Amino acid sequence: MFTDEEFIAVAERYKDTVYRIAYCWLRDPYDADDVTQEVLIKLYRTDKDFGSDSYIRNWLIRVTINQCKMIFRAPWNNHSDIEEYMGSLYFEDEDYRELFEAVMSLDKKYRVPLILFYYEGYSTAEISEIMQIPENTVSTRLRRARAKLRKYLEEDIS
Repeated sequence: MFTDEEFIAVAERYKDTVYRIAYCWLRDPYDADDVTQEVLIKLYRTDKDFGSDSYIRNWLIRVTINQCKMIFRAPWNNHSDIEEYMGSLYFEDEDYRELFEAVMSLDKKYRVPLILFYYEGYSTAEISEIMQIPENTVSTRLRRARAKLRKYLEEDIS
């Protein structure tokens, strides 16, 4: 169980990670906000004894993915258009916008491992454990995601 000060420190450290994973999964900023809030509430209420910082991070990502699955399956869930959300984002370089569009156009089974690997810095073994899929599947999904991104970006250039 966390003290209030410990919880605030952990929440501040990982809220952006939780939001990014939720947004990657759901592609809706409002649902991602809801998931982030729900995951942090679960963290506050948990009585788990987290041995290390990396264990907290892995636990948060696992809970985030599970929460996203629950929202994704909900009957009232509708997916907003990514274009609407992109209009509110600022990109220093137009290439970043194109890369963001390309990543978000991928299916979530490719999007999430890609974000975990390149942005969050997880290894394929760690992603395998977090997503509860075989490590070879993670490697395959990363390879396919890179190929799809390459194709998407090459078509965009042409």
